Amino acid sequence: MKENNKTQTFTKVECADRLSAVEDAIYVLGGKWKLRIIVALVSGYHRFNEIQRSVKGISPRVLSNELKILELNGLVKRTVDSESFPVLVEYIPTDYAETLKELVSMLGNWGVNHKKRISSEIDL
Repeated sequence: MKENNKTQTFTKVECADRLSAVEDAIYVLGGKWKLRIIVALVSGYHRFNEIQRSVKGISPRVLSNELKILELNGLVKRTVDSESFPVLVEYIPTDYAETLKELVSMLGNWGVNHKKRISSEIDL
């Protein structure tokens, strides 16, 4: 890999590897709900109903399924306190989920810039 001032040049193999890695990331985080759920969890919503209220429009069935997928990918830990009544179930973001903060921030910045660009082109 060669590095110029601000750009990097990749070989065909490196480019294919990077594309594969991006596809893996999109597979884990893609869809309408996953990033919204992760943001809710990192913001402090840990109980199922709290998460559902904070993620507008998500059904209980979809939320349950998405939480299972996030748990399988190591981004969420489901904890059950059977000692309490009623039983307390919480979904806690893992340290691994915290590694997404920079990525989400960068995506947000890109989205803001993209919206401005598209809006300015429409105004022309």
